[in-house]
Amino acid sequence: MMELLLALDFITLPDAKRLLHRVIDCINIVEIGTPFIVQDGVHAVREIRNEFPNIKIFADIKIMDAGSEETEMAIKAGADIVSVLGAADDATIKGAVTTAHKYGKKILVDMIACSDIACRATHIDTIGVDYICVHTAFDIQNTGINPLKELIIVNGVVKNAQTAVAGGVNIATLPEIIQAHPAIIIVGGAITTAADKYFAAKQMYDLVHKNE
Repeated sequence: MMELLLALDFITLPDAKRLLHRVIDCINIVEIGTPFIVQDGVHAVREIRNEFPNIKIFADIKIMDAGSEETEMAIKAGADIVSVLGAADDATIKGAVTTAHKYGKKILVDMIACSDIACRATHIDTIGVDYICVHTAFDIQNTGINPLKELIIVNGVVKNAQTAVAGGVNIATLPEIIQAHPAIIIVGGAITTAADKYFAAKQMYDLVHKNE
């Protein structure tokens, strides 16, 4: 089953709570995005967990070192999924995986800026991670690049992990991405900057789940 994840990046904690109360029925997972965590720390994860005890939370902390320690911080704050960078050392990824699985939680590896994505994904897939995510960086999304091509590549090499996709996903690109069957589709600005945020979330949620 595919899941729709709402990424909360450039947002304050009060605004995040207000938005979630509006769209909570139209998303499967909420992401406390990297800028949000830089601004508020894992306190943001804890506050969203307290306010929304039943939603699945992804802490996008993009771990590059201290995999076990930082994963534990996020999980103890209330995260169900934690991100580690694909460029991190194998020992960092393994530490994150071991700690997450000890608590019954999951690790998503973000492949942003990995040069040989097929080779690196193939190797990471042997480490025991739960998700491998292709990600078109925020700073290059205005070039028209979208992550579908890399998603297809990673889908072709992984045998154990599930795949996820992020970076500029919107209502126009969503149908093709759905056809590639990632486990998680990450959407940010297409919902958070929409004039009618509930409508945008509902429209995308219905597309993701229409064939179930």
